[in-house]
Amino acid sequence: MKEFSKALLDRAAECEKALAGTFARLEETAFYNTRKVMGVFADNQLSERHFNGTVGYGYNDDGRDLCDKLFAQSFGCEAGFARASIISGTHALAIGLQGLLRPGDVMVSVTGRPYDTLSGVIGLTPCAGSLAEFGVKYEQIDMIGEATLDLPAIKERLDKGNVKMIYAQRSKGYSARRTLTAAELTQLGELVKQYPGVFFVVDNCYGEFVEKEEPKADLLIGSLIKNPGGGMAESGGYLVGSAEAVELASYRLTVPGIGLEAGASLGTTKQLIKGLFYAPHTVLQAMKTAHFAAAMFESFGYHCNPSALEERSDIIQTVDCKTRELLLAFCGGIQAGSPVDSYVTPEGWAMPGYNDEVVMAAGAFVQGASIELSADAPIRPPYRVYMQGGLTYESGKYGILTALEKMGH
Repeated sequence: MKEFSKALLDRAAECEKALAGTFARLEETAFYNTRKVMGVFADNQLSERHFNGTVGYGYNDDGRDLCDKLFAQSFGCEAGFARASIISGTHALAIGLQGLLRPGDVMVSVTGRPYDTLSGVIGLTPCAGSLAEFGVKYEQIDMIGEATLDLPAIKERLDKGNVKMIYAQRSKGYSARRTLTAAELTQLGELVKQYPGVFFVVDNCYGEFVEKEEPKADLLIGSLIKNPGGGMAESGGYLVGSAEAVELASYRLTVPGIGLEAGASLGTTKQLIKGLFYAPHTVLQAMKTAHFAAAMFESFGYHCNPSALEERSDIIQTVDCKTRELLLAFCGGIQAGSPVDSYVTPEGWAMPGYNDEVVMAAGAFVQGASIELSADAPIRPPYRVYMQGGLTYESGKYGILTALEKMGH
């Protein structure tokens, strides 16, 4: 059994004492969200028969259809779908964007440049099959001071017309900006509603079940190996929102004219529904881990965003590690404190879709599962690491203490 120094454990105890009120608030939110999900399950009479898989065309797959309904209603939406065959959050976003946009349409990102892996989808980086190649135009409105949506500029652009989609990314990606709250995004959605024919789409990744309410949008999109899969889903993504937008997206998921009427579930329905059941609790574990990490690293003089006692809208915690060596040590500690591949030393590499060398630590049961404790960073000043996840608070705490130990604390 691994031992930590008494000084490190004493500091951890002090941080946990200071976080007691924060942890209590997080637990209340998790119970609220659990009540919401459990109510949806009960209202729809979820039964064991809904876990039976189908093959072939998958016609009349009532388990798949109910799973779609459970996700939509848990997010407060008219319609939606969740599929294990969606390979990532980026894939889910591509389905949504390609489903709603047509040649000549204008997409306006109002949270600055989207996450790196969307560059090829949109065509910001030349790529065969991108939206740009099909004649979709891209425009961008940056946030004010990396903190606030520029609502006057957004309204001014909408007033000019010829906009098909307003696109917002809830979480920060590889930037220093503040994560947006559900209320801020819903306010933006109310503005967009005033312009008929314009879709409002939100990349909801990392934010699901962090707050009591989700943003209101034509499409909310995310990955099931992040928050809403609860650590149970082993792949997949979801799209939920208005009936019109979901139908259009479904034609990109499968084919026009068929949409959600076909598609064998192949026995994956149970893990998706079980993941949704676990999601509020698992997000609680990740949130507690993030607050604890901020408290510990701030106590050693590192700049953290958000700060330890700050309310937050996603599970991502950043720590400015100051040097390349400390950044690699941090990631090495997270890897060493993981249940899988703890013996591996993460190194930087030219990862497809990213502009800088990236180092990733993820000793996870599911490859790339950001709801499990992981850390990644572009290797560039200020050597800011992005940490997220933690299936259990206890294992998350273990990983944080191991990282601090590797960094010489």
